[in-house]
Amino acid sequence: MDMAGSYEKTRAAALADPAGFWAEVARGIDWVKPWDKVVDDARKPFYRWFAGAELNTCYNCLDRHVERGRADQLALVYDSPLAGAQRKFTYRELRDEVARCAGVLRGMGVQKGDRVVIYMPMVAEAAIAMLACARIGAVHSVVFGGFAAPELAKRVVDARPKVMMSASCGLLPGKAVPYKPLLDEALEIAGAPDTPCLVLQRPELRCEMVAGRDVDWQDAMSRAEPADCVPVAATDPLYVIYTSGTTGKPKGVVRDNGGHAVALRWSMEAVFGAQPGDVYWAGSDVGWVVGHSYIVYGPLLQGCTTILYEGKPVGTPDAGAFWRVCAEHGVNVFFTAPTAFRAIKKEDPEGALVKRYDLSRFRTLFLAGERGDPDTIEWAQRILGVPAIDNWWQTELGWPAISNCMGIEVLPVHPGSPTKPVPGFDIRILDEEGNEKPAGEIGSLVIKLPMPPGTLYTLWNNEKGYEETYLSRYPGYYLSGDAGFVDAEGYGWVMSRIDDIINVAGHRLSTGQMEEILASHPDVAEAAVVGVADALKGQVPLGLVVLKSGVKHSDEEVCRDLVARVRSQLGAVADFKSVHVVARLPKTRSGKVLRVTIRTMADGGEVKVPATIEDDAVLPEIKAALAALGYPRAPA
Repeated sequence: MDMAGSYEKTRAAALADPAGFWAEVARGIDWVKPWDKVVDDARKPFYRWFAGAELNTCYNCLDRHVERGRADQLALVYDSPLAGAQRKFTYRELRDEVARCAGVLRGMGVQKGDRVVIYMPMVAEAAIAMLACARIGAVHSVVFGGFAAPELAKRVVDARPKVMMSASCGLLPGKAVPYKPLLDEALEIAGAPDTPCLVLQRPELRCEMVAGRDVDWQDAMSRAEPADCVPVAATDPLYVIYTSGTTGKPKGVVRDNGGHAVALRWSMEAVFGAQPGDVYWAGSDVGWVVGHSYIVYGPLLQGCTTILYEGKPVGTPDAGAFWRVCAEHGVNVFFTAPTAFRAIKKEDPEGALVKRYDLSRFRTLFLAGERGDPDTIEWAQRILGVPAIDNWWQTELGWPAISNCMGIEVLPVHPGSPTKPVPGFDIRILDEEGNEKPAGEIGSLVIKLPMPPGTLYTLWNNEKGYEETYLSRYPGYYLSGDAGFVDAEGYGWVMSRIDDIINVAGHRLSTGQMEEILASHPDVAEAAVVGVADALKGQVPLGLVVLKSGVKHSDEEVCRDLVARVRSQLGAVADFKSVHVVARLPKTRSGKVLRVTIRTMADGGEVKVPATIEDDAVLPEIKAALAALGYPRAPA
C-alpha cells in the first residue's frame, strides 16, 4: 500500500471502506487460512475482525523473518545498566529460545487457550515468555513486576492461569527487589497456592523454590523440546492486559490475534515510519500496553530490531542514559513517555549530555502515555534536532489513535496536539446529550464504531462490563473517558480525563490547559493541576509544580509568576490562586501523575494508595504541601 504524501486520501479510504482498506493492509501478515469476512458485524456493537481466518502471531514475529532472509539480523537487544549486562539475539536465536520456552510450557501442561500470568522484570526472558505463549496459542497476561501481592492476586483470580512465569527479583538503582515472596503471597491470597511456577533465578538475588511446584527456568530450558507454532483463530485472544477499574476490580482488556497483528505491523510503517531492518526502541515496560505493542509485537512483526531496556531515564548513571542507548545500538526511532523527558530536563535543562553521543542515526522521537505539554515537546526537539511527535491512545486501543503519521505524510507539528486521527479511527467530540461539538469546543472524545483492528473487543469474562463501561454512554461510539476538542484544521487536542474538566462557578475549564501554562514557565520541570471542592464556586484549581535543577528564583517568586501567567492567559474566571512547589509528584510506575489521589487528599477524602504507585513515600510530602495551601479545608 503506497501511502507516502497522502494522509487525507488514506484516512478517507479507511473511513469509506473499512473492510477493503484493512483487507489490503492484512496482506502484510502471513495467514494459515484466509478470512470469511473482514469485519463481522453480526453482533453489533460487538464487532470482530477477520472472522474465519487462522494465523500464528509468533510465526509472524519470528519464523517468517528467519525463512525470508533476516535470520542473522538482530531481533532483540537487552540492555541493562542496572544489571551491568547486555544480551543480543538474532531472529534465528530468538526463534529458537522462544520455541524451547514454548516447549517448557507444553511440558508443564499448557495448551491452546490456557492462560499464563507473566510477572517479570525487564529481562529478555519476559519477551521470550510472551512470544512462547503466542507460539502455542496460550493467552498471556503480563503483570508489572513488583506489583503488590493483593493486586497480583486479583489478576490471578480473574485469569485463572495454568502456569505462572516469574523471576527471583527485579532491579532498582542500588538494590534488588524480591519478587518471589510477593508471588507466593499472591497465590495464597488467590486460593491457588499449587499453581505451577516457572522461575528465572537472577544472580543479583536468588530465591527459595517450593518443592514440587516451582520449576527452575534455566534447568527446564536446557532439557526442553522445541515447540512448533500452533494455528489459532484470528478472533482468538492473544493476551489479557489489566487496567485499573473504577470499582477497584481490574479490567482485563482482551486483544485478539488477527486484528492485532494486522494493526501493529501497519502502525510501525504508517505511524512510526519504521521499515524492516530499522532499530526501534520503546522506553517502557512489558507490564504496560506500550511494552506489549512496541517492545515486543510491533517491531518484530515489522522485522525491526527492538531494544529492551532495564534502567531509568536518570540515575543509571545520569540524565544521558537514553542518549547512550540510542548511540550504542544505532536507534532510528525512539518512543517513550513525556514524564521521562521532564525528568531529563530537570537534571540537564540545557541538554548538555546529548553532545557526548553520536545520534546521527536517530530520526524521530515519539512521546505518549500522558499529555505531551508543548514545553517538553519543544525542548526535546531543540536538544535532539529531530521531530518530537506526540501521539494519543490508551491501553484499550492498543496502538495510536491520534498521531502525526510519519510513514504516510508528515504534517506540521502543533505542540500540545498529537496531530490528526490515524486512518481507521473516526474521532468525534460530543456534548453530554450526544451532539457533536463545534470546532474548538471541549467535549467528550469518542470513537465511532466499528473501531479499527487491534483495539479491544471485550473485557475478560465480562462482556456486560465492556458494554457498560465503553459502549452504552453514547450508542454507536466508544467512550474514551478523555476530554478534548478538534480545531478548525482537524487537529485533535486531548486535554484531560473527563473528570478533570472542572466546573468553576459554572465555567467548564480544562486542568490540562492550566498545566500547559504552568509547564511553559522556564523554571518549571513538571506540573499537575486538580480541581478541588469549593463551597462557593463548586470547584477551584490547585497546582503543584516541580522545579528544574539550578533555579535561581525563590519558590514564592515562581508561584506568584505562575498565578499571574494563568490569570493572563485564561482570565480571572479560572480562579487560579493556589500553587505550591514540591520535590516530586506522585506517579504510577509508567509515569502518570496520580491526580485523583492529589484531589482526594485535598478534599479530605479517604486515600486508597493505588497499586500502581511508584513510591508511596511521596504521599506525606504532598500532604504537607496541601496543608501549606490550607487543604483540606473545613466544610462551609
